[in-house]
Amino acid sequence: MSWNSLHDAVAVTRAEEAEERAREAAVTGQRPATKAVVLSSGGVDSTTCLAVAVDELGAENVTTVSVFYGQKHRRELEAADAVARYCGVAHRVLDLSEILKDSNSALMAGSSQDVKHESYAEQIAEDGEGPVSTYVPFRNGLMLSAVAALAMSIYPDDVTEVFLGAHADDAAGDAYPDCSPEFTDHMGAAIEIGTYGRVRLRAPFVDENKAGVVKRGLELGVPYELTWSCYEGGDKPCGTCATCRDRIAAFRANGVEDPVEYYGTPGRAGAEGAGSR
Repeated sequence: MSWNSLHDAVAVTRAEEAEERAREAAVTGQRPATKAVVLSSGGVDSTTCLAVAVDELGAENVTTVSVFYGQKHRRELEAADAVARYCGVAHRVLDLSEILKDSNSALMAGSSQDVKHESYAEQIAEDGEGPVSTYVPFRNGLMLSAVAALAMSIYPDDVTEVFLGAHADDAAGDAYPDCSPEFTDHMGAAIEIGTYGRVRLRAPFVDENKAGVVKRGLELGVPYELTWSCYEGGDKPCGTCATCRDRIAAFRANGVEDPVEYYGTPGRAGAEGAGSR
C-alpha cells in the first residue's frame, strides 16, 4: 500500500484531527494552518516532518522545498525529490549557493576541509563545545527566511506552517545553534511578525532526540529507504561520518535496523562508533 493510499484509509481520523486543531485555534485566537511547506533535505528528520504534515493536512496541501547551497554532492537533493514523488506532494528547489560560496564548512564543494569520520561526541571532546566542521553559517536561518517568503507567495490566502526538522541532538554541545529551541522560538517569532501571521514556523522535534524522530516516523510509515543523510556522496552512505552514526543509532534505539544499505555490511557499517551525542 502506498503512503497516499494509507492516508486515504484514515481520512476520518484526519478530519477529527482538523477539528481538534480548529478548536485549539479558537482558544488561542489564531487561524488554523491549512497549508504546509516542509524544508526538505531528503534525510530522516525532514522526511519525518513531511509525514507529519501529510498526515495532518493531506498531500494536496503540502509542498516540500530543498535548497542547493553549494554542498559537495547532490545526493540529498535527489533523495528529497524521490521522497516528494513518493508522497505525491509538490516539490521545489531553491539555489542559495551564491550567498554561501565563501564558507569553508566541510560540507561545501570549495572547502579545504574533509568530513570527519567520527561521532559528534568525539569531535566535541577533542575541540570543545561550539561549531563543528560541518556547521554552515546561519544555514537554517537563511533557508527559513527564503522558504517563509516562498510560502507566503504560493499560498497568499492561507495560513501556512513551515516545518523544520531540527532536533535536540543537533543542538547538543552548541554544535548547531540554529537547531536549538532558542533559535526556533526567535526565528518563528520573526517569521510570524514579518508575514502578518500568515506563515508560522513549526519544529515538532526540537525537544526530541533523533531516536524520538525515528519512533514517530516508524509510526507514520515513513519511507526511510528513500532518504539520504550521509555527508559524503557516492553510491551508498559511508556509515562512519557523524550523521550516519547518529542515524544508525536512532534506528537501533527503536529496535530496528536502518533500511538503507551502507558501505560494508548493510545497515551495520559504523555501528561500533554509532551513538547519540
